[in-house]
Order: sequence, then structure tokens, then C-alpha cells
Amino acid sequence: MEHTPIIVYLMFLIFTGTAILATVALLTHQSLLIAYIVLGAIMGPWGLKLINDSTIIQQTGDIGIIFLLFLLGLDLQPQNLFHSLRKMSIIALCSSLLFFATGLTVCWFLGYSANECSLLGIIAMFSSTIIGIKLLPTTILHHQHTGGLVVSILLIQDIIAIAVLFGLNLITNHTSMLHLIAMIGAFPVLMAIAYLSQKYILSWLIARFDQVHEYIFILSIGWCLCLTELSYAMGLSQNIGAFIAGISLASHPIANYITESLKPLRDFFLIVFFFSIGATFSFQYFHHIIIAASIFAGVMLISKPIIFHWLLRYVGEIKPVCWEIGVRLGQMSEFSLLVIYLAFDTHLLQPETAYMAEAAIILTFVVSCYWTVLKYPTPLATRKRLRRD
Repeated sequence: MEHTPIIVYLMFLIFTGTAILATVALLTHQSLLIAYIVLGAIMGPWGLKLINDSTIIQQTGDIGIIFLLFLLGLDLQPQNLFHSLRKMSIIALCSSLLFFATGLTVCWFLGYSANECSLLGIIAMFSSTIIGIKLLPTTILHHQHTGGLVVSILLIQDIIAIAVLFGLNLITNHTSMLHLIAMIGAFPVLMAIAYLSQKYILSWLIARFDQVHEYIFILSIGWCLCLTELSYAMGLSQNIGAFIAGISLASHPIANYITESLKPLRDFFLIVFFFSIGATFSFQYFHHIIIAASIFAGVMLISKPIIFHWLLRYVGEIKPVCWEIGVRLGQMSEFSLLVIYLAFDTHLLQPETAYMAEAAIILTFVVSCYWTVLKYPTPLATRKRLRRD
């Protein structure tokens, strides 16, 4: 008897297991995102060992981030984007510095070295774009002031995170100064290519074949992945290319249709992404790092809403909005995981420290999702009065 093809077997484990665990999560009033992470840990190398090599899962899950950022760009009219970024830049920059100082101080008290404390402070700077957007109802994202503030803060944080990754590459001699200058110069070139392609090619194709929905679906995916690969070839992040691809189409009348048609595809890959977080986590050092990880995560979960509340109140936002944004952005980020992986691969972090940081990030994902789902409107809310999309 022939064995089941590996990709079919993996999809069977992920989505059958997810269906079962998601049912349990909803019955016990938990977030579905938590179910995805827990399932990954159960199925992975440190659980039932049903998946021993999680590399293909992680790479497949990364596609979810690409589509998430593409759809995020589609949701933002360029003129509204620049207005929001201008208003929220001070908030995002000040909050990132305060989170860095908080993370560094906590880890210093926990006994880590100065270099490790600096890296752990960087890890604490950012909030999760995936969780922030995933738990934001479409009605709030498109039509409410709160959605604009959340998206603006996350965008600036993502830009800072990418700059930090560039800097770490320089420190570890992976990128020369000349290469860095070339990457900075590549950004406006990529923007120009996206603008001209949209104006003279995509707009013509869409106008000519807009009634063939299947074609629009294929064209939008092709455009997203084309700019993603072009961005990578130019030395930039794939995520930057996906986001620029979305922004280039944001002002087109068909943007809303593309957004709705691609959401199921995005959700498919994001389930795999969160599954991969659980599957790739190592429990080898668990008993050594759980206390430190809990303290680190707990301090950040408490301090982030307070700091966001204080800064937003300072610029004149009303109290309920300040607290809601603080809670929605109260976790650490998937970019923090990328910083950990890079620091670990280049021996800037010891294995035990890296796993402590990863555990802390996952804990903030779990607690923040649960807190947001219970208290505020989300598409994943377990209470009918809070379930909106």
C-alpha cells in the first residue's frame, strides 16, 4: 500500500486537528488562535511527534503573512494612510522606546547579560500585526477611528521592525553598508514600479476583464506574489513587497472585491502559520525558562496597555479608545520571533534565552487574544454581542 503524500498528510493533521480543537476552544470560550498554536505543540516534535520536520509548515505559514499584508495595503487609501501615519508616528516611536526600556529592565533583573537584555528589549518593542488585524472587525477597520489608529501604529512598528532586522544583519556581517544603502535606494524604485504597473497595466486589464471574477482573483494573487518576489530580489523584505502591492491597488474601485475574495485564502495560510509557531517550539528547556518567560510576558502584558493609554490620552484620544487600543496591541510580535531566530542563528542569544523569549511571546499571544476576545468586538468572539465582521 502506498503512503499518503506528505503534503496531504500534513494538511489532514492540521485541519482535522484544528476542526476538533477549535470546537473545544469555542465551547470553552477561548480564542481560535490559541487552538492553532496548541495544536501545533501537540502534533509537533515535542508532542505526539506526528510532524517531525516543521520546516515546510513554517514556510507555508509565512505565505499567510504575505497575504495579510497585501490585504492590509488594499484596505488603506494612500491619502488616508499618510494622514494617519503622520498623526501616529510620535505615538509609535515613543511607545517602542518605552517598551524597549521596559523589556531591557525586566530582563536585567532576571539576570541576563547586557547584550541579551538589549536584544530582549528589542523583542518587546513591537505588537503583532497578525493578531491586531485578525481580531479587528471589518466594520471597525473601515469605518471607525479606532481601526485607523491601530493600523497606523502597527504599520510604523512594522517599519521599525524591518529597520531593526536590517541593523542586526549589519552587526552580524550578513549585510555590508553598501548593500544596506542599495536596499534603501531600492524602496522608492519598487514604489515607482508598483505605481506605473498599476496605472498602465493592471488598471487596463481590470477594466477589460472585470466581469470575469476568476480572472480578477488570479490577477490579484499574481500581482501580490510578483511584487513580493521582486522586493526580495531587490534586497528588501517580501512583506514590504506584499504591502506595496496592496497599497498600489487601494485606490482602485475593485479593491474591496479583491479584499473579500482573498480572505479565505489568507485565513487558510494563517492557520498554518499559527500552527507552525506551536510545532517549532522546543520544550527542552521548558522547566528552566517558564518562570522567567511568565514574568517577562506578564510585565509586557500589563505595561503595554498602560503605556498606550497614557500616550494616546496625551494626544487627546478619549479614555475608552485608549484602553481598547492598548489591549488590542498588548502582545509581542511575529517580528519578535524573526529577531529571535536571527539572533539565535548568529549566536547572539544562548539557546535557553532564545526559548525563554519565544515562550514569552507565545504567552502574550495567548493571554492577549483571550483578553481581547472576551472584552472587545472581534470576528472570533465567543459571545454573540461581541462577534462582528
